[in-house]
Amino acid sequence: MSVTEYGKALQVTETPIPGLVVVDLPVHGDARGWFKENWQREKMTALGLPDFGPVQNNISFNDAVGTTRGIHAEPWDKWVSVATGRIFGAWVDLREGPTFGAVYTTELDPSKGIFVPRGVGNSYQTLEPDTAYTYLVNDHWSPIATYSFLNLADEAAAIDWPIPLDQVQISEKDKNHPRLAGVTPIGPKRILITGANGQLGRSLRAELGDAPHIEYATREDLDLTSPDLETARRWRDYDTIINAAAYTAVDTAETPTGRRDAWAANVTAVTHLARIATDNGITLVHVSSDYVYDGTSQTPYTETDPIAPLGVYGQTKAAGDQIVATVPRHYIIRTSWVIGDGHNFVRPMASLAERGIDPTVVADQTGRLTFTTDIAAGIRHLVDTGAPHGTYNLTGSGQPTTWYHIARTVYDITGHDPQRVRPVSTTDYFANASGPVAPRPTNSTFDLTKLHTTGFTTPDWRESLALYLS
Repeated sequence: MSVTEYGKALQVTETPIPGLVVVDLPVHGDARGWFKENWQREKMTALGLPDFGPVQNNISFNDAVGTTRGIHAEPWDKWVSVATGRIFGAWVDLREGPTFGAVYTTELDPSKGIFVPRGVGNSYQTLEPDTAYTYLVNDHWSPIATYSFLNLADEAAAIDWPIPLDQVQISEKDKNHPRLAGVTPIGPKRILITGANGQLGRSLRAELGDAPHIEYATREDLDLTSPDLETARRWRDYDTIINAAAYTAVDTAETPTGRRDAWAANVTAVTHLARIATDNGITLVHVSSDYVYDGTSQTPYTETDPIAPLGVYGQTKAAGDQIVATVPRHYIIRTSWVIGDGHNFVRPMASLAERGIDPTVVADQTGRLTFTTDIAAGIRHLVDTGAPHGTYNLTGSGQPTTWYHIARTVYDITGHDPQRVRPVSTTDYFANASGPVAPRPTNSTFDLTKLHTTGFTTPDWRESLALYLS
């Protein structure tokens, strides 16, 4: 490498292939030789490179000029550089999508590196003897991983190799790889939705659809409390886990059996998922609850207000929140008063109205209804837009209200006299309960400002209620 290349500033150059970026590396040298920081996490992520979490460092040494290798697209990211010598590199996008088949070529010497995202085919030809080609990868080789390969001489890619392919060293395997028309594109990383049969799980299925890379799991499919969960999947193939599974029987949680089951589902299972997400660079989406608060705030709760759960259910949800918060890539969705396709407050009220029954309904708890369709849409928005990781309040918007007024609204929308609904205090409502009763937060109203800054807003709960009942 010539002296004129010393002292180059660290900078990033985009390429026509999304996610494939070339990086100029500062090289410091004198009469003794040279030194460079080949991968410097803090500096490079500050420039926008992914914090891709390498787990293995490989070196390919090439004796002769013209040694040619590739085109291989593996299901992991690579950081490629040259330790000694010089290469002509060629990269072909073999991922599903509009840029499938796109090609980028350049020369690399020790003063340059390139980040190669998962699914982009990687190949090179040595231009100097004794060339050492190095690459960091963020997964270990696996016989069950999905790979794609492209023939080095593919006419559609039309790579202009500096040295003709009939004059260089190529392996027989590389000579026999398919042309572009025969390549199986690498699909996106998988998305796992747990609790797929629950109210939120069903709304997530409606929102996300049934694409091949989206997996829906029930308790029968995947036991989240199992100590063997870490080996139940090839987790490096997953990008996101949306945990819609939870124990939500707030009153039963106050019983000995319920307490055990609540901690298993809301803490033990979440701990396993958090460990898997951390170890494999997965984004973990976790759904939280208003029950993590004691409800005594005189203003809407923000994401930074201290938690203070009152009952067992709230304690388990609060513990789960704290665990998920340790995952580098996480979204905690804090919601309340959830209504979806299943057992909820609204359907029984509509049934009572239709059957001529006049109910008494709690009038001293304040909040907003939240429909699972809105939670599912909000989760998709945060994940798809890459919103900053952290905790987000997500409920219906509009004026906060009480369960009593919601019941009256249900009667009104369904064509019945709302005066038939009578108010009652929480204490009086549960005065004759036959079993344990979990304490309820009095105020379950959330501030939605942080969510709105990401570009997502929910409908007024009254509009959603009318649509739901229609």
